[in-house]
Amino acid sequence: MRALTVVPDRVGSLRVQEVPDPVAGADELLVDGVALGICGTDREIAAGEYGWAPPGQDHLVLGHESLGRVRTAPPGSGFAPGDLVVGIVRRPDPVPCGACARGEFDMCRNGRYVERGIKQIDGYGSSVWVVPVDYAVKLDPALARVGVLMEPTTVVAKAWDQIERINNRAWFAPRTVLVTGAGPIGLLAALLGVQRGLDVHVLDRTSEGPKPTLVADLGATFHTGSALEVAERIDVDIVIEATGAPAVALQLMSLSNPGVLVCLTGVSSPGDDSGVDVGALNRNLVLDNALVFGSVNANRHHYQLAAQALAEADPAWLERLITRRLPLERAPEAFAAGDHADIKVVIDLEAN
Repeated sequence: MRALTVVPDRVGSLRVQEVPDPVAGADELLVDGVALGICGTDREIAAGEYGWAPPGQDHLVLGHESLGRVRTAPPGSGFAPGDLVVGIVRRPDPVPCGACARGEFDMCRNGRYVERGIKQIDGYGSSVWVVPVDYAVKLDPALARVGVLMEPTTVVAKAWDQIERINNRAWFAPRTVLVTGAGPIGLLAALLGVQRGLDVHVLDRTSEGPKPTLVADLGATFHTGSALEVAERIDVDIVIEATGAPAVALQLMSLSNPGVLVCLTGVSSPGDDSGVDVGALNRNLVLDNALVFGSVNANRHHYQLAAQALAEADPAWLERLITRRLPLERAPEAFAAGDHADIKVVIDLEAN
């Protein structure tokens, strides 16, 4: 079969090549690949910045944003041929730590987890793949064109789940949400905010391309400019930061709104010297009972929440997030720098 592979830590090793066909075990689904989403993590692995091949193997099959259709399923598994499914990305560590033992492998305490297409286990970037029944999630058949958005939706489903759990520390009736970054994560975070009946605002560095219209069609408000100025002007209660830009994250951490909750989902590059006034930052956080926390990955519960959110969303709006579709043989094109019109690039694994 064909697969999108890379040799981790080797720049220029990205390619589409033949690899052995997978064989499903007794507790596994055999799945025909339908689509694969490409994100910043995939591009960083392709650029040689990180990534780990499976033990005893020099290459890694890329891809963690999956969508497939079941070819064969074990009897009594709850799955049947033709079912639309996605595969969960992370697997618990082998010890396991306390979090992994509870099914919260997204909160692994010792770092010994593995991740499909990222760390020590091949991904979903192939024409056929297998997945254990316990790590597959069924999707509504109506999501065949957009179900590939499931994994990024799980990231924001977890963020919202954590936000709502933290809300219970004291009385909190949030009304206004600011999402910084109008990429796939930011737009999906905004979608889930709108589904909660909140006043949602989205900030991005450019007003060109489809992003402002997508935000408006959600019933949310689009902004450009300073994150801090926008947050203060709208009297924000909750912030979801999805750019990973250090300057934006610092502005948001500097907010002086009583009880404000800031969730960081964007991953920043280290080494930036921002000249932070730690005393002022500490003062704001303490005196405002503010909270800043990070959120990454997702467990099975978040996949279920994401499946529900996608099923309730307008499929036409979701499809507009996918701005390019490429066949597998042209997958390397998805790793080239895009323009402001690109939101989500998807590899069509069924295309000839």
